[in-house]
Amino acid sequence: MKELAYLNKFFYKYRWRLVPGVLFVIISNIFGVLPAQVIRVAFDLVTENIGVYQLFAGFNRQNIIYDIFGSSLMLFGMLVLILALLRGMFLFFMRQTLILMSRHIEYDLKNEIYSHYQRLSLAFYRRHNTGDLMNRVTEDVSRVRMYLGPGIMYTINTVILFILVIYAMLTVNVRLAIFSVLPLPILGVIIFYVNTIIEFRSEQIQKRLSTLSSFVQENFSGIRVIKSYVREGFVRGKFADESEDYKMQSMALAKVQAMFFPAMLLLIGLSNVITMYIGGVEVMKGNITPGNIAEFIVYLNMLAFPVISLGWVTSLIQRAAASQKRINEFLHEKSEIISPEAPAMHLAGKIEFKEVSFVYPDTGINALKRVSFVANPGEMVAIIGRTGSGKSTIGNLIMRMYDATGGQVLIDDKPITSLNLNSYRAQIGFVPQEVFLFSDIISHNIAFSADVLDMPRVEQAAKDAAVYKNIMELENGFETLIGERGVTLSGGQKQRVSIARAIVKQPQVLIFDDCLSAVDTRTEEEILSNLGRIMQGKTSIIISHRISTIKNADKILVLDNGEIIEQGTHNQLMDQKSAYFELYEKQLLEEEEKA
Repeated sequence: MKELAYLNKFFYKYRWRLVPGVLFVIISNIFGVLPAQVIRVAFDLVTENIGVYQLFAGFNRQNIIYDIFGSSLMLFGMLVLILALLRGMFLFFMRQTLILMSRHIEYDLKNEIYSHYQRLSLAFYRRHNTGDLMNRVTEDVSRVRMYLGPGIMYTINTVILFILVIYAMLTVNVRLAIFSVLPLPILGVIIFYVNTIIEFRSEQIQKRLSTLSSFVQENFSGIRVIKSYVREGFVRGKFADESEDYKMQSMALAKVQAMFFPAMLLLIGLSNVITMYIGGVEVMKGNITPGNIAEFIVYLNMLAFPVISLGWVTSLIQRAAASQKRINEFLHEKSEIISPEAPAMHLAGKIEFKEVSFVYPDTGINALKRVSFVANPGEMVAIIGRTGSGKSTIGNLIMRMYDATGGQVLIDDKPITSLNLNSYRAQIGFVPQEVFLFSDIISHNIAFSADVLDMPRVEQAAKDAAVYKNIMELENGFETLIGERGVTLSGGQKQRVSIARAIVKQPQVLIFDDCLSAVDTRTEEEILSNLGRIMQGKTSIIISHRISTIKNADKILVLDNGEIIEQGTHNQLMDQKSAYFELYEKQLLEEEEKA
């Protein structure tokens, strides 16, 4: 239960639902116990008056006795019905308080988890797959809710009912009460033994479900690749294997539960047999009446459902504990990137790297080694290099997706770690290498950074990104719905919509992370020309592997193996006839061969 202790704060928050719910449980069970005592009186009335009725056989008074006898039974029957209705009413109130409380807590817990996800750093998402993250905020929370609602409700109901019933039984006859409940401790031992098995198997099931969710999500996202390589059969086979593994774990849990419930029913039946035998002996001794036996059998039948539900509730609690443990693992994760309590600031745009080194925490790759450069406001600084040279890492460090493991990143001469992160990022336009578009209309994708849709700004951003004509050629224009991950657009169109999304922010710093690779040379020149006009007096960081993209930059950094091996303007680097010159000659030759 230590994992579920995390939920105690929600119980306190909704205590005005929890406390009345418990009171309704107590009241409903009082009305549930009373009918057994009414039945006892009615049963004794029947046994005592049958002899009287037979004694007056042949006399007129026999009809009077019959009428009184029938009226009394009718009165007892009505009383049992009224008590049942009252119990039903308070059971309704019980569910309206406790079950609704569980729904409120489910809502709060999902929001808390999602909010925590939003605060975690990029490194966290590199360590965990999407399916697992989704499963913890959906399936795991649903299982926790079952504990918060039905689990707690039936647990409280069972405890209260046991106390009331056992007390009522002891007040009638201690010996009969002890023998009647004798099988229940055995049931307790079985539950204790089965609990550990259920907890282990529940945790295994949740792990397999996360794996299965991740597999499905990944394959749906990559469906075009699967179809292109005609691997549908292979993927279907792998899904069947994953499903089989999940089924095996679920069947193992079902087998434990299948053995559990018959064992409980057997022990309850044994309690009834013991009650009738010991009760009969006590009746012959004159210690109790036959009505007490009927009363005890009613009590035991009242305990039957709680005892049977005890196994189900135990399973709910164990599965909820396993799920809450998985949720707590993520809720206890601390973000490596923490925004200080600093006031918002206006960004001038000066970026300085001082002997910056960086090692990726999850892979141990040394991406940058003592990198130093300055990008002043109004400058366009380009970064070029081979794949894996550390270009994108510089962009990530400027965005503070990661913190440098060595050296210092300065923004306007202040350490980046001292800046208010939300204010800082709000003034940066970032176009990632891997374009991501939301499954929404084009205008909403472009205006993603704004709370209010400003169509003139959206249209101008689209024009500056050289994608306006393409959008207007679509049947619904800016209202066209983009499929998941922008699947309805071409690669070049997706890149330009992503560029428009960054431009519409009117940022002080703009970072292009190799986002013109799918754009033809003429369109590229148009975008860069518009960019030069838009970013006057502001800072631009252009990351690319094509020299045609960056040759007009104010400063070019040439990266190799995480180090700056050359820097300068295009003409300066060409005059050095070193790495940059060789790269230029090689790309020029490739273009001539294509022509």
